[in-house]
Amino acid sequence: MKLSCQEGLVPGDSFAEKIANLHKYGFEGVELDGAFVLDDDAWAERKSVLADSPVRPSSSCGGHPMRLVHPDPAQRRATLDALKKIMERAAEVEPGWGPVVVPIFNRDPRVPDLSPYMSSHELEMELLVVMLQELAAHGEQCGAVVFLEPLNRYESNSLKNQAEGARIVRRVNSPAVRLMSDFFHMSIEETNIAEALRQVADVCGHCHLADNTRLEPGTGMTDFAAGFAALKQAGYDRYLAFECGLSGPAEEVLPRSVAYLRECMAAG
Repeated sequence: MKLSCQEGLVPGDSFAEKIANLHKYGFEGVELDGAFVLDDDAWAERKSVLADSPVRPSSSCGGHPMRLVHPDPAQRRATLDALKKIMERAAEVEPGWGPVVVPIFNRDPRVPDLSPYMSSHELEMELLVVMLQELAAHGEQCGAVVFLEPLNRYESNSLKNQAEGARIVRRVNSPAVRLMSDFFHMSIEETNIAEALRQVADVCGHCHLADNTRLEPGTGMTDFAAGFAALKQAGYDRYLAFECGLSGPAEEVLPRSVAYLRECMAAG
């Protein structure tokens, strides 16, 4: 397992300086801001720095439309087009990574309730499968991956736990669509994070790290050692990316949290 960090959490006046700091703090990966991947000039800078960097891209997060499930076809198409562009650019650097996808980032149903044919939620999930199938075909062609992220009951009425997210990924049945398991969301929705991870390990391709405080790991009560042990037992060897607030200056907090997580990995 390898540690990554969102680029926005890292101090530095340039992307190259941020990457140098990540390497100094003990990270192996960087999670890019999708807005910078989509921007031609910002992407050129990142692509150049990553060409010979020991810190590798793990994923991209945010910065793109989040309307994969939406009643307006134009909104769905704009989201698909942005995600496909991120996938193509990801593959320009190296295969096997891509954007984190949140199907619905609020609690309002996006499609009508067609009961008894289908409830709003059932219809949303059917539409999500169709949208992901198109992204899966694109990812298989260009060599990129989409990471599907379940949130929690306070942030979305859709995909609120790992089991539901895994069901969608298994239905799509493509190596280009993997589950994204977020320790913060799991601390709200799962009764046992380690067991939840065991149940979805076959489709998990990426993880987000935040303590139950939503600050950096080590500031709360989340049992990262047990979660890491479950992932290790399943043979998970991909990235674990910091997506969190920070309890203090990044140059102090990030290396301290990295050291704490290395201890958790060793304990498992």
